[in-house]
Amino acid sequence: MNTWVLFMDIILSNTVDLPIYRQIKHQISEQILSGGLRDGERLPSIRHLAKELKISVITTKRAYEELEKEGFIDTVPGRGSFVSLRDKDALKKQQSNEVRKRLKEIVREGKKYDLTQEQMIQWIKQCYGED
Repeated sequence: MNTWVLFMDIILSNTVDLPIYRQIKHQISEQILSGGLRDGERLPSIRHLAKELKISVITTKRAYEELEKEGFIDTVPGRGSFVSLRDKDALKKQQSNEVRKRLKEIVREGKKYDLTQEQMIQWIKQCYGED
């Protein structure tokens, strides 16, 4: 498919603790997993997206590199970056495993500070309610 994604819902925030490149990576991966961006669809060039978002090309490049490393996009030299044709269920499972791994790290840290399971569960419930 040779068409550009003319509009990608990417909202950046300077008030969150997440670096800009990770905000971009997270939002594009969510759009891919939800079907908002279709298999084989061409993404804006790194320079074009950086210009649209008014950020550094280096920041956008890092987001695209992370997306490619995690299997969400494929980059063809001279042609651009495209939504990967890989199995979306496998990508979701991979993302789920990553969340579980990070959660284990958080639980381990909570135990160091004598936080109870009930406290941790309550905080998770609160975080879910914040969205």
